Amino acid sequence: MTENNPTEALSEVGVSIWLDDLSRERITSGGLATLIADRNVVGVTTNPTIFASALAKGEAYDAQVAELAAAGKTVTEAVFEITTNDVANASDIFRPVYDSTDGKDGRVSIEVEPGLAHDAAGTIAQAKQLWTKVDRPNVMIKIPATIEGLEAITETIAAGISVNVTLIFSLERHREVINAYLTGLEKARAAGHDLSTIHSVASFFVSRVDTEIDKRLEAIGTPEAIALKSKAGVANARLAYQVFEQAFDSERAKGLIAVGANRQRPLWASTGVKDPSLPDTLYVTELAVNDVVNTMPEKTLEATFDHGAIAGDQVTGNYADANAVLDALAAQGISYDEVTALLEKEGVEKFIVSWNELLDTVTAALESAQAGGVK
Repeated sequence: MTENNPTEALSEVGVSIWLDDLSRERITSGGLATLIADRNVVGVTTNPTIFASALAKGEAYDAQVAELAAAGKTVTEAVFEITTNDVANASDIFRPVYDSTDGKDGRVSIEVEPGLAHDAAGTIAQAKQLWTKVDRPNVMIKIPATIEGLEAITETIAAGISVNVTLIFSLERHREVINAYLTGLEKARAAGHDLSTIHSVASFFVSRVDTEIDKRLEAIGTPEAIALKSKAGVANARLAYQVFEQAFDSERAKGLIAVGANRQRPLWASTGVKDPSLPDTLYVTELAVNDVVNTMPEKTLEATFDHGAIAGDQVTGNYADANAVLDALAAQGISYDEVTALLEKEGVEKFIVSWNELLDTVTAALESAQAGGVK
């Protein structure tokens, strides 16, 4: 018997490894299938930044862009067709994983337009549109955890659609997201949906918390402040897992689970290390615990496979320490509520910038195709 490699070991702890990237080249080259076979990858997440990057590189999209240009599609229509095409094809690649895990994994996520982040009705409408267009049971629709997004989460779940809730930074918003999910399940049950087919993950962002808080700690500059650097992200996520445990141990949740509902798993997002002085697998090894997803950029995935030191559950025994970190930050005058509100605002803004870049890229490609040129 050979010793398990780190990604196998992580999977055995109960962590589902999802890749935080997708491109047509990955799909057509067989690269995605290779990651499933060799790196224990069991899902994929996408966002506007990922699609903007994919569209800007290579020739994989040229033929479809030419067809869309010839059909007179608008740039928004073209982006919708291109992105849903990739997600549908990736979903087909992951279908065996989906089937073998009873729908828990094998998931591919696609996000509603970020400009709808504060438009509940618009988000609900587009979530249904994306779900219908991709037409695969293993797709997840990503909805940001803004105040308006909470209503959209409930109504999308109520329609029987699986949801990846994104851009969660605070423990209080995580509680609100879980409530939105449970309310959606209650509505779905009343509407006659099979609850066992509805899945959801709550994407709790990690490294961005450290980036913002570390900047503030450096500005304070005292030894006590510096000693707290790079501790907030992991502490915050560990406490998010405690919120998850408590919420799904409630009588309300247990009642839904008894009739087939699934728990809304925490998903660790933003797990690429931003500070080069930190271990490159920090947000993987320190957040290993059963029944979570870790969605990794390929660089983090490869670092984990190469040298990740997986030492079992690093979360459930560390709640007191995690609370102590947040208390110490408050004692330094750092406002948790202010930081997490800022990060949510910036997260939406960054995705809007990426979405506009994606529109610009596709606009240029359509114009080039219409002119008979080469992209």
